[in-house]
Amino acid sequence: MEIVFKILWTDFAINQLKDIFDYHLIKASSNIAQRLVQKIIDATIILENNPKSGRKEELLKDRQQEFRFIIVKNYKIIYWIDYEFCIINISVVFDTRQNPKIISKID
Repeated sequence: MEIVFKILWTDFAINQLKDIFDYHLIKASSNIAQRLVQKIIDATIILENNPKSGRKEELLKDRQQEFRFIIVKNYKIIYWIDYEFCIINISVVFDTRQNPKIISKID
């Protein structure tokens, strides 16, 4: 029997999605902003059946959880897997155009 994991977005990650939408709404258009945010959300769906499909996040290797990531456009979606409750915790949506060392400072 195949285990299907549930996707859970942290408040921090949800706020980052809102920021991404607002930025692209101003810089481009509502349509582009909606499509980008939807593409980010849709990319996480593959994690339900393949939670380890993302690569390990080396900048967070000193943390208790094993953080992994997938990439969508310029955004790194960082998550960790809760095997006990079968949950994928989406923690951060990081703009890869920023200094990557910022990732290690995220709580």
